[in-house]
Amino acid sequence: MAFPYMEAVVGFMILMYIFETYLDVRQHSALKLPTLPKTLEGVISQEKFEKSRAYSLDKSHFHFVHEFVTIVIDSTILYFGVLPWFWKISGDFMTIASLNAENEILHTLAFLAGVMIWSQITDLPFSLYSTFVIEARHGFNKKGGPYLAIYLWAFTFGLSIVMMTLYPVLIAPLFNKFTPLPDGQLREKIEKLASSLNYPLKKLFVVDGSTRSSHSNAYMYGFFKNKRIVLYDTLIQQCKDDEEIVAVIAHELGHWKLNHTVYTFVAMQILTLLQFGGYTLVRNSTDLYRSFGFDTQPVLIGLIIFQHTVIPLQQLVSFGLNLVSRSFEFQADGFAKKLGYASGLRGGLVKLQEENLSAMNTDPWYSAYHYSHPPLVERLAALDEPDKKED
Repeated sequence: MAFPYMEAVVGFMILMYIFETYLDVRQHSALKLPTLPKTLEGVISQEKFEKSRAYSLDKSHFHFVHEFVTIVIDSTILYFGVLPWFWKISGDFMTIASLNAENEILHTLAFLAGVMIWSQITDLPFSLYSTFVIEARHGFNKKGGPYLAIYLWAFTFGLSIVMMTLYPVLIAPLFNKFTPLPDGQLREKIEKLASSLNYPLKKLFVVDGSTRSSHSNAYMYGFFKNKRIVLYDTLIQQCKDDEEIVAVIAHELGHWKLNHTVYTFVAMQILTLLQFGGYTLVRNSTDLYRSFGFDTQPVLIGLIIFQHTVIPLQQLVSFGLNLVSRSFEFQADGFAKKLGYASGLRGGLVKLQEENLSAMNTDPWYSAYHYSHPPLVERLAALDEPDKKED
């Protein structure tokens, strides 16, 4: 019988955690003593001692939580075989990225990159709390200042760019199968449409959305000259007429041609920046905390207060974004109509409505407030309207 090395390692880790925690408890008890050591009496002022004591106790409390979470995560990773699973996943990423998964050096680099990303994600909350709560509370943190909102926005902006780049290429293929659209009339029509609009189409995929849902749609992604179009297999199955599918793509290309995606992305970044700026104002408002019954200003409470105070504004912003989004949908429909796809788009929208089981009857006030897309009846009515003659 093989020696249980893994269990022994985990057991030793836990024993060391228990021992070190025992030492931490002893130190915490020492930190709680209300008087200076006799040797330091008259050398350290009482004011400095109280500040040092408060700072040390805060760090000690934080340390207990951090170490507990760390031992739970580390033990779980080892005991449940997460490392070999992650090694296999890193190999799958290599294959998806068209790299040689048999190359151990590249495989190791991919594995280490994943481990580093995971470590950053799991440690980020503790790092942020340590820096922006404990250190700031005791006057050590000089980061951020009046530009904190801009720094936080820059971080989320960078993260969103990374996710938009990596998700469709590396993450989505782990959950769905993407296959090139077979040669034929449908592919030729879509490529011809994209070419006529100078859309830099590089790849045209079909995704097996039917394995997870019967909902159907199509979407585009990619930056600069590397654009891709993805069709749900359910869309192809439900729309037997190629013209209906091409019309749906024409609608999506309308969003691209009219820069709707860019406008929406910029608007979301501005809103994110304003949210961080709003939180900074709340965080620094003693009166606002006091109005909610708090004499101190904990970060978490600041987040809760911020959420409550901006709810009315959020509702108005959401309503405004819905109005803009609905306008964009009408514009994209109109764009497809000008290309001669009014009939096909009409049929495609009806099929999507039917298969997705969307509401047929909608209250105009309710839909205006909640829906980012106009109801089907309004879109069909707009498509049936005669084109306005230009002067």
